This record gives sequence, structure tokens and C-alpha cells, in this order.
Amino acid sequence: MGFARACSVALVGVEGVVVEVQADLEPGVAAFTLVGLPDKSLVESRDRVRAAVVNSGAEWPQKKLTVGLSPASVPKSGSGFDLAVACAVLGAAERIDPKAIADLVLIGELGLDGRVRPVRGVLPAVLAAAEAGYRQVVVPEQTAGEASLVPGVSVLGVRSLRQLIAVLTNEPVPEEEPAPQGSPDAMLAGLMVPGAGVGTGLALQPVDGPDLADVAGQRKARTALEVAAAGGHHLLLHGPPGAGKTMLAERLPGVLPPLTRRESLEVTAVHSVAGILPPGEPLVRTPPYCAPHHSATMQSLVGGGNGLPRPGAVSLAHRGVLFLDETPEFSGKALDALRQPLESGHVVVARSAGVVRLPARFLMVLAANPCPCGRHTLHGAGCECPPSVIRRYQARLSGPLLDRVDLRVGVEPVDRGDLLGQGGRGEPTEAVAARVRAARERTAARLQGTPWTVNSEVPGHELRTRWPVAAGALAAAERDMERGLLTARGLDRVLRVAWTIADLAGRDRPQEYDVDLALELRTGISRGVPMAVGGGRQ
Repeated sequence: MGFARACSVALVGVEGVVVEVQADLEPGVAAFTLVGLPDKSLVESRDRVRAAVVNSGAEWPQKKLTVGLSPASVPKSGSGFDLAVACAVLGAAERIDPKAIADLVLIGELGLDGRVRPVRGVLPAVLAAAEAGYRQVVVPEQTAGEASLVPGVSVLGVRSLRQLIAVLTNEPVPEEEPAPQGSPDAMLAGLMVPGAGVGTGLALQPVDGPDLADVAGQRKARTALEVAAAGGHHLLLHGPPGAGKTMLAERLPGVLPPLTRRESLEVTAVHSVAGILPPGEPLVRTPPYCAPHHSATMQSLVGGGNGLPRPGAVSLAHRGVLFLDETPEFSGKALDALRQPLESGHVVVARSAGVVRLPARFLMVLAANPCPCGRHTLHGAGCECPPSVIRRYQARLSGPLLDRVDLRVGVEPVDRGDLLGQGGRGEPTEAVAARVRAARERTAARLQGTPWTVNSEVPGHELRTRWPVAAGALAAAERDMERGLLTARGLDRVLRVAWTIADLAGRDRPQEYDVDLALELRTGISRGVPMAVGGGRQ
């Protein structure tokens, strides 16, 4: 009788559980039994592993073989257990030393010819292994760079099962020919899953992405964009078609500060699980930009799918921007499903196969036309939408959702002077991003020692008691509350925006100008203040 064990990782969302793969050989009729709550793709690993072992030059044991995946209560899915199953079987057959694989974490799919194919979710799997105390992992060569992002873990990238057997038995390592230069590599197919991220509108922003200087005019909207980036405030842009709403949203990721090391690992883990991590780019360093089509379902926004839920648009936009163009055209249920992740920064999706908790701390930008034809606010444009149709169209954005949006800015049509550059172009992205980074640093210094990192996360009670504004600065806000134009929650959100404006201007606390500008950006009612967050009154 032979027994051996190896380790692999089962992913539940973006969190991993270390699974012990045990192989037991007993005398009897040759059979291969796999137990431990495997799914269909994992059950099929019996045939893949047997063919891979034989084609790698090893002898398949002609005995009763039982492979157990422990803990048996955790659902296991995918083909990433193949490598661990093969090594456990070879260890039980004494082809390799069982002690050499007892503390190894092996992740990878096996082809029938013995080649090791890459799988999704290598980064969160290795993170889970490191947290469990394992220090040696074996992964496919194509994902070795992704696994190496985890500190304190020794990573071995292999191309085939033959190479791994040679390494474990101290034999000469055979050479495996890579794919010819310039030809498509079929081995990378497992990293990009069709339908996993295409419909979400995900686009990684290059370092030299679209510049904010390309936007003509729109001084108020540009100010709101800067405030949104500095404080993490959600933004609504409403105005006629062609005014520049989409252009502004597309340039917001370039204004955001670069991702920290921890944030990059979080974003990369989500993208790796979703199967949209670009090959050759093991680490996502820039804030992601996700713009799903208005026909997107609730499951594609918050997460879902058959079996264990996959990450949706809110998770793919984690630490980045979620842009909903033509927001009133989205399903009402889909929009209302955003309310919980907007508050908590994560989404919990429950399905029959299990419950998954996915990160979803994103900056939301909504864009909406004033009416179905978009010409309601234009003079002489010939809008023929009845008032009842306009009211129903605008009511598609529910009050609870809008209450979570701190900045609501009207985007007016660009006049001829701004379009032709006669009025001068606005600031480039680089200049605005520098102010945003400086404001974030001031915010971080003030919030040091607290669980919050940006102004939009600070509770209203703390703002009113721990960090009060200057004396008399709330006069206009108090009048709006007495008139019913501002609720208590709305006042808290105005205070958050006012603190962001003060941080952009370098002030130690919000003054009357900061609160008045925050009120105008919140309510849309003109307060007669200049739209210059960095050069307002001192």
C-alpha cells in the first residue's frame, strides 16, 4: 500500500483555501476514484492526469487508486488541481519521494501530452498559500511572474510534468521547446476566458492615456472631476449629447493617484480570477476603468454566473473608475444593486454553490441625458418629448442611489470659442494629477491612525465633532437645511466635499468658500463662487 500527499488551493471568489490532495494505492482491481466535492471539470482530471503521467514517461499504477481532496466540505472547481493530483499519485507509486511533495503547493492544469498549462487565479492562490505558512509553490511557467509578486514564497515555474519529475528526483531536467516566436501560444488560452470580462467594458488605462487638456471648456465639470479624484466622491454628469461627459469620465483614471503595492495586488487578484489579466503583465499598476454597456444585467454588474459567482463590473473596477454611460437606460434593479457596494466597499453574492465576498471599492461616474432625445435643455433644439416622458426618464435614477452621489454637475454644450481653442485650453492631466496627489497626502496625514483613507469614507459624526469647519462656514448649508433643500445625510456629504476642496487648496480646515462650492456641486444651485479649487479665497 502506498500513500502520499501534496497541496493545492481552492478559490472561493478571490479568497483561497489550501487543499490537501491525498493519494492512496491499495491492491485490487485498477480504478481511479476522486472524492472531496469536485465539480465536473475536476472530475475529468482523472483522464487528463492518467494520460499526462503515461506520456511523461512514468508508469501508471495498476492498483485501486483513491484521491481525496481535503477539506471535503469546501467546493473545488477548475483544472488547477491536476498538477497536485499527478504528483500525489506518483508519490504514492514511489516514482518520486513522498516527502519531497508533502509541503509543496502545486497549481496548474495538465495537457494530455504532459505539458503544464496556466490557469486563472494564481496570485490569490499563492497569497492564500503564503498566509497558511507554505513557502514553496510550483506553477506553470507562464504565470511564474504573477506568483512571484507574493513576498517570502519560492516559486518554481515548469513547462511540463517531465520537468517537475526531474527536479523532484534530482535527474537532468529535459528541455521543452517554447512556442515559435511570433506564433500564437495555445497555452495561454486558459488565462483568458471568453465571456468572463468582455461584456463588462473593462479597459486598462495606459500611462500616456487620454489627456484632460483635450476637453474644451467645461470648467465646472473639470473642477468636479478634480474634486472627485481627490476625495473619492461619486459624480453625476448630466447634460445633452456631445457635451463631453464621456470624454471627462475617460480621463478620470489618469487623474487618480497610482495604485499602491497593496492596491495593485488587490486589483491583480480580481483580474486574475476573472480571466482578464493581460499575458505578460503580472501586476496591474494603474487604476482600472470599467464602462459596461447599458444593457448589462444585474449579475454582470455585481457578480454572478453558474456555480460559484464570478466578479462583476463593480469588482473589476475595484480601486478604479466605474462609468455608467446613459445611466437611465440601465435596468432599475441593476442600478439599485449598486447601493450596497457603494456604502460598504465590497459585494456579497449568494448562490446555491456558495457565498462569495468580492472587493468593490470604486469611484462611480454616472452620465445622463436630460430626456430620451437629449435636447430638452437646448434652446431651439426641437425637443418633442412630453413632460410625462421626461419625468419618467429622469425618475429612473432612484433617490437612494442619487443620495450616494456627492457631486452632481450639469455639462453644458461647448460654445464655438472653447471648441476652436479661442478661450484657451484647460490644464493637462499631469498638472491636475499633481494637485490630486498633494491633496491625498494632506488627507492621509490628517486621517493617520484611523480606518479611513479618503474624505468620502469619513462618517459625518466625525466631521462634525472631531474635525469641525471654520466658524460661520456652514451658514449657507444651515439655511438650505431649514428650507428643506438639504437633508442631514446631505449635509454630511457636503462636509466631506468641503474638506476635499480645502485639501486641494492647502487650507487646514474648510472656510465659507469651500462649503459654498461644495453646496453648488451638490445641489446645482449657483452660489456665486469661482470654480477654482486650488485658487479660491483664502
